[in-house]
Formats: sequence, C-alpha cells, structure tokens
Amino acid sequence: MRKRVRAGAYAACVRDGALLLARGFDPGDRRLIWTLPGGGLEHAEDPVDAAVREVAEETGYDVRIDALLTVDSRRATSHHVPPYDVHMLRIIYAATVIGGELRSEVGGSTDLAAWVPLDELADLPRLPFVDVGLDLLLRRDPATR
Repeated sequence: MRKRVRAGAYAACVRDGALLLARGFDPGDRRLIWTLPGGGLEHAEDPVDAAVREVAEETGYDVRIDALLTVDSRRATSHHVPPYDVHMLRIIYAATVIGGELRSEVGGSTDLAAWVPLDELADLPRLPFVDVGLDLLLRRDPATR
C-alpha cells in the first residue's frame, strides 16, 4: 500500500463564548462535518503562514497566531482508489481574529463558516481534533469562555 504524510495547520479561535468553525465533507463518508479552519501546507510553506492563509480562505477573517497548542497525529486508510496509508499531522494554533468579515468559502474544501456557541458543540458532527484544540485553548486561557 502506498504511504503519504499530510501536514496541515489549523487555528482555534474563541470569541464571546463561541468557537470559529468551518464545515466541509468528511473524506471517509462524504457527510458534512465541522472542523477548525485550516488545511494542508503547500510545499515549503511555513505552518504559521499556512494557518493564516487557510483561515482567511475558509472564513474571511485575518488572524494573528498567538501560540502553538499541539501537533495532533493520526493514521488512517484513504478512501481513494487504490487506497493509501496516510499519516496526518495537524498543527493546531491558538489564534485571534484581527480583521476581515465572516464569510463562507466559495469553491473550496468547506462550504460554511460560523461562530458556534461552545454549549452547542456537543450536538455538532465534528472532527475529533476540534475537541483537542478547543480543550487546550481553554486550558491555556480560561477567560476565552
């Protein structure tokens, strides 16, 4: 089986008790699922620059990267034909919105951007690393709740 490493950079932004999320398709079953805004690094792109770029593309916001929260690592089998063994590295940053206006991405990997109240997250279909990033962000700065 072919092997592939995919590195991505993501931003966890909380404001007024809500988390900034983007909705896209789960690559496994093609259902709509929520994720932290972010995505794959381009060749030779700095992860901080990638997170800033991806947030702007998916949400319309300009962000300042405040801190590295974690690197989330997961291995899975792709749903391509033929399938391949993929190792996903998700670099998750704490970030603050500093400009722009909320809008959804057009023609990209997501279709909706939204501020989701923290008390409504439990009911949303979301990728597991959303909870990883949010938990670390809230532990780092409980005032963001």
